[in-house]
Amino acid sequence: MLCDYACHSSDHTVSRRGFLGRLLAGATGAFGLGSWASPALGKHLLSSHKRVMMIYLHGGVSQLETWDPKPGTDTGGPFRAIPTSVPGIHICELLPHTAKHMHRLAIVRGLNTAEDDHGKGDYIMHTGRRQDPAVQYPHLGAVCAKLLNADAQPLPGYIQIFPGGGSGSFSKQDSAFLGPKYASVGLPNGAPPINLFRPGSLTHEADRQREELRQKLSQRFARSRRTAQTEAYLQSFDQAAQFVQKGYVFDIDREDPKLADQYGRHDFGRHMLLARRLLENGATFVKVMHANYDTHHENFDFHIEQLGEFDRTFATFIEDLCERGLWDSTLVIVMSEFGRTPRINHLYGRDHWSKAWSVALGGCGIRGGSVAGKTNANGTAVVEGEVNAGHLFHTYYQALGLDSKKQFYPGTRPVPLADPATQPIREILL
Repeated sequence: MLCDYACHSSDHTVSRRGFLGRLLAGATGAFGLGSWASPALGKHLLSSHKRVMMIYLHGGVSQLETWDPKPGTDTGGPFRAIPTSVPGIHICELLPHTAKHMHRLAIVRGLNTAEDDHGKGDYIMHTGRRQDPAVQYPHLGAVCAKLLNADAQPLPGYIQIFPGGGSGSFSKQDSAFLGPKYASVGLPNGAPPINLFRPGSLTHEADRQREELRQKLSQRFARSRRTAQTEAYLQSFDQAAQFVQKGYVFDIDREDPKLADQYGRHDFGRHMLLARRLLENGATFVKVMHANYDTHHENFDFHIEQLGEFDRTFATFIEDLCERGLWDSTLVIVMSEFGRTPRINHLYGRDHWSKAWSVALGGCGIRGGSVAGKTNANGTAVVEGEVNAGHLFHTYYQALGLDSKKQFYPGTRPVPLADPATQPIREILL
């Protein structure tokens, strides 16, 4: 659902065009479909391939109505804190299903990103850096697509699923200096990309003959003018062909109706079920946006309704990954661009707040049932374990088995993978 009482700051715009075009423009590396034909080998590849699921609660979800409740205080609001599956850890009563999975999750309660603007906060949480006029940093999804062997997968490395009426942080520039090969592919409202399937006027045999002709012409051209660019272009067609054969992934009607009911028949439920299908079929990084938490008034009524969708769906997603053997190889991140003010305004709302808020993590490399950082009694300041987005990014990369001190060299100037002034949050890492 969309909140009609948000602050209405502008979002990025997005076109429904260009999914396959972007894939063809930069994708490389053929991955033989035959290796997926063996169930045993396919299962091994699935469990060994690390992937990331980001759930982005767009607009700024309230930490006091989720991960860091403060009942009985002047800032706490009307909701109780409830026990979870981990003794001593309590979260808001609006998340009863998630509370049963706390032993699989970690909470970072000491986050201070010091940026209350939507766009700037969004950039920080996607890149781990503040905006810098000297360099455009790539999004986490683009970096993971590059470093987690996305080239060997049949699906694009970085996929964003968002409500049809908005795009969140979707941008053609989200891969920055990594290039368009690792840019995100957007799926408005979870719809399959246009031109994914063969048109009815084109028979299978005609399509096969057309592909044979293309291969012959490309091979003839490559014999005399083979370059890195032509090689990448030729290989991109192979990956695109594999992706077309994976078109069934977008058909969530293939799922058990009972499981679809558990996810929820609303947009967020459908998008999360699609995300699981994408991850299970080779996507490296999938982001699902749930909007819009920008609750400047009627914060409590809105969170009742919106978290009612999120809670059951998120818990079902956790259970689904666990049952399919994907949990330990999938890093799951639940975040926003910032939190909400402890102070409740005269409209019964909470405003933008980045000085003391929370994110949740789970899955690959994360110590379930752990909490890092602490805020004071009414949530107005971090009193233990203060961290920023740089610490989060070191934590993400190390959880995935990547060297967070690695450097990119887009030119003569080295660009560290994560902010070198920060370090991982070790208490939540395995």
